[in-house]
Amino acid sequence: MKTYRTRRTGKVLVGFISILMILTGIGFIGYPLLLGGSPLSAAGSIFKEAFGQHATAPEDAEMKLTVPAMKRVEDVPVFTSVASDEATMNRGALHVEGTGFPWENGSNVYIAGHRLGYAGTGSFLVFYDLDKLENGDEVILTDANGTTYTYTVFQEFVVNPSDYGVTQPVPGKSVVSLQTCTLPDYSQRLIVQAELTGVA
Repeated sequence: MKTYRTRRTGKVLVGFISILMILTGIGFIGYPLLLGGSPLSAAGSIFKEAFGQHATAPEDAEMKLTVPAMKRVEDVPVFTSVASDEATMNRGALHVEGTGFPWENGSNVYIAGHRLGYAGTGSFLVFYDLDKLENGDEVILTDANGTTYTYTVFQEFVVNPSDYGVTQPVPGKSVVSLQTCTLPDYSQRLIVQAELTGVA
């Protein structure tokens, strides 16, 4: 008799926990939908509070990059792909897959470009003068919806090619990281980071 009650109590407890977990999951999914969207809409509301603008994730992830202090970087197309996708990088600049997007709060939008590249392609000399950027210079990303994200340069440093930590978010900031090879031997990576300062 005791064994039967123990088993029955155990089954009831497991059933109760299962129902509780299902209801919790429905709450996490349903609550944002009832309030108007998705987890991305929550990111948009953070931008609205910070910048007075509602950032909506576009359907197309393609972006354009403009850096006024760099000669060849005006509306350069930025394509998302894996870091090793040389063919895509030759078309312009490469947003490294798995890193953040500008409409995501706390993101590190990691973009790589060739220092020399190939003549006749979108990669030719695109990030040649990346080392000329100074603190306070602007970096502007425009998404497929036409929303512009303005960043202000705050640091420059060099890392080894195997240092993937530079693709991780920067605590307390939304940033864009621009990467190219060092000269003359391309042995290391030059990184310039800029912090989000405006959305329009």
